[in-house]
Amino acid sequence: MFDLSKIKADFPHLRREIDHSPVIYLDSANTSQKPAAVIEAMRSFTEQSYAPINRSAYRMAAAATDAFENARSLVASFINAGSPDEVVFTKNATESLNLFAQGWSRQHLKAGDVVVLTHMEHHANIVPWQMMVAERGITLRWIPLTDDGHLDLSDLDNILDGASVVSFTSMSNVLGTMNPVREIVQRSHDAGAIVMVDACQSVPHSVTDVQAMDADFIAFSGHKMLGPSGIGVLWGRPELLDQLPPLQGGGNMIDDVRLDTFTCAPVPAKFEAGTPPIIEAIGLGAAVEYLSSIGMAEIRRHEMELTQYALDTLSERFGSDIVIHGPRNVEERGGVLSFAFRDLHPHDVSQILDERNVCVRAGHHCAKPLMRLIGANATVRASLYLYNDTHDVDILADALTSADDIFGL
Repeated sequence: MFDLSKIKADFPHLRREIDHSPVIYLDSANTSQKPAAVIEAMRSFTEQSYAPINRSAYRMAAAATDAFENARSLVASFINAGSPDEVVFTKNATESLNLFAQGWSRQHLKAGDVVVLTHMEHHANIVPWQMMVAERGITLRWIPLTDDGHLDLSDLDNILDGASVVSFTSMSNVLGTMNPVREIVQRSHDAGAIVMVDACQSVPHSVTDVQAMDADFIAFSGHKMLGPSGIGVLWGRPELLDQLPPLQGGGNMIDDVRLDTFTCAPVPAKFEAGTPPIIEAIGLGAAVEYLSSIGMAEIRRHEMELTQYALDTLSERFGSDIVIHGPRNVEERGGVLSFAFRDLHPHDVSQILDERNVCVRAGHHCAKPLMRLIGANATVRASLYLYNDTHDVDILADALTSADDIFGL
């Protein structure tokens, strides 16, 4: 059962008050708050169980290694991976995307090879490929957008013709658009391309099944799904992870080292050089258990209902004074509401909202190419999650109304 009052009570930060008023947190697309279960798991492990992993043989170190690998197993189950060994821990999704983009390019791509991206990508899925354009001479192609914020797939077969890699987001962090992942993956595979999915915005909010998705790699981060910062995930097909070279060398990622050469350890250790984020992995495992206890389908249902309420409330309250970017159908979008409010600068709007303890993000959201396409230097972005409710949306609308008094509109 989805018990919203209990869920809200599980998040200590949401009980905080500033100037005797509660905090309304609407910035989860940026980073999520943490439930007490995650905080306690990390505190308890740090206090009672912390030890180095994969190195020392004493009992406490062996137990710590088991706890770390259990977190990997929890993540693997959460995304329906075939094996925990398909789950690589990184420091964040950006590192996961770079690991793939740079590693695959250097091992498999040459000048003129085509990589396909979309116009709604985060910088983390653009800049690494642009670096490979400069280094390897690869060519980038782009899937454009429709006027209502979807990917325009009308010319996809031509765009995919001869492509080696397709790398795209499952959900836009600006428009909220949930892309047809399975269709794009299938058509990309039919064209002979390897597929990476940036799943940062979808994994925390809906059921993720990497086997049904059928992509070759996916990347996501811990801090957007109730876990800590400092840990991310790269999932990949075993045979392709074997082909992907490591970006970092050092301890734990080697099988043997000689004066003139080295051999890599098996996956996933191959990609986890040095001391990994042990405490953070424990926290991510606890976050996965928490989300699983509620049910990702239930979380998605709640967010769809709340997103519809937010779209209706803001549109009815402000009419043409507010422009909300992205699809209107909540079955095709997540709870990301990027908007322009009257002729006010987004940073001014954010400051007004902050005075009412409403936390939103204002800026380009690390998606400058997309922002230029929608004709905005910046937007205000309110993003919803499992711990938000209609009251939070109402407070957001009331805080926006207060702009009239402040700016004399």
